[in-house]
Amino acid sequence: MSSIRNDHEVARDLATEAGQQLLRLRARQGFDEPEVLRTLGDRTSHEFLFSSLGRLRPSDAVLSEEGIDDKARLSARRVWIIDPLDGTREFSESGRTDWAVHVALWENGELAAGAVALPAQGSTVSTVDPPWLPEERPNEQRLRITTSRTRPPEFVQRLANQLGAEIVPMGSAGAKICAVLLGIADIYVHAGGQYEWDSAAPVAVANAAGLHTSRIDGSELSYNRTDPSLPDILVCRPELSNMLLASIRGVAERDGADPHAAG
Repeated sequence: MSSIRNDHEVARDLATEAGQQLLRLRARQGFDEPEVLRTLGDRTSHEFLFSSLGRLRPSDAVLSEEGIDDKARLSARRVWIIDPLDGTREFSESGRTDWAVHVALWENGELAAGAVALPAQGSTVSTVDPPWLPEERPNEQRLRITTSRTRPPEFVQRLANQLGAEIVPMGSAGAKICAVLLGIADIYVHAGGQYEWDSAAPVAVANAAGLHTSRIDGSELSYNRTDPSLPDILVCRPELSNMLLASIRGVAERDGADPHAAG
């Protein structure tokens, strides 16, 4: 299982299986004790993914939201970046489907493979077979921006007002990027603070599908760094990227506001 193709399959299969385990845990545990459910979900998924990668890819390093950050990863050629349960709040709320499992592979400075399981939606998107982007959107259609339902950056509302866009609040970063991939939204923008595991897997799939992905200043998203903080992100249809980056700069300059401040 050393081929590039099989790395894509490993990401997809592990994310999907972890998601199925989380669905079973959710059904078994119920929602009466949400904090307990969140803790169990994080731990169960992390232990499964970490042990599976240790068995399937024993020479690779792992960076997980729920694990100890072993700095040996910084000299590793291959690092799996995982978020065992992205959107723990949504996971612990009955009826919510906007939570995810992220599995990505960083290799020699680039994201090489990735998968995002959306278990409660019954799907996994991955670099095995990236989604086709919907046809170019009609110019007259109102733009849709998806952003955090609980920590929306204040500048996103100002950006939406400037563009005449609709805001679509959602939970998991993976669910939001998948919404852009699947044509449910046109733009995902966030500047309220994140980490590499929040975006590595969905960005790998978004890149493979041809979406624009960057920091909100237009610079590259970079992974497996000493500090895994990656505080802002823009994912959008490629034809919108130049306009959006200019609009984000304009909003920040006009208001004299820090776009990283939460609303």
